[in-house]
Amino acid sequence: MRLQSSHLASRPDRKMHARTDAADTAPSWPDDIFATLQRFDVRQVPYVPDAGHSKLIQRVLGSSTMRGIPLTTEEEGVALLAGAWTGGQRGVLLMQSSGVGNCINMLSLIPILRFPFLTLVTMRGEWGEFNPWQVPMGSTTQGVFELSGVKVLRASSAAEVPAVMEAAAAQAYNALTPTAVLLSQRLIGAKVFTK
Repeated sequence: MRLQSSHLASRPDRKMHARTDAADTAPSWPDDIFATLQRFDVRQVPYVPDAGHSKLIQRVLGSSTMRGIPLTTEEEGVALLAGAWTGGQRGVLLMQSSGVGNCINMLSLIPILRFPFLTLVTMRGEWGEFNPWQVPMGSTTQGVFELSGVKVLRASSAAEVPAVMEAAAAQAYNALTPTAVLLSQRLIGAKVFTK
């Protein structure tokens, strides 16, 4: 969450945490994603810091073959992937669903420049969401991508992640089909406030 409601910020008795709806408290699916990215020789990983991607980001930052690049806003990542491809490298953009709206204009670069585009999107505004500000973009993320010419795949459980990632990487990097993988809120765990 980027901005905290002033009402909730004034409540020191409330704390935000991720609800453990997912079976594992230490999920292995980020490791599955990392392994797929390594197999497809991904070198550049632009990201806007996000709790849902935190384990994957840590794996990237600890890698000698990948470069994690923090962004100030998501649309910078689309341009960065175009530049990476021009320089002979593959990349993947990590973001949260609330950032997809920031990318709409930049997504027009993909069909013009014909570069491989893969993004992994942690979803908000769906399963167990507590923050009403996340719902509008969360409910339109898939449609925004599809209207922008980006194919959408979804993983809702840890068991689905390896196959979804393999298919997404193959179609993005081999067939040059712009692809977004939506990592459902049920998979990453819904955030809630507790006492």
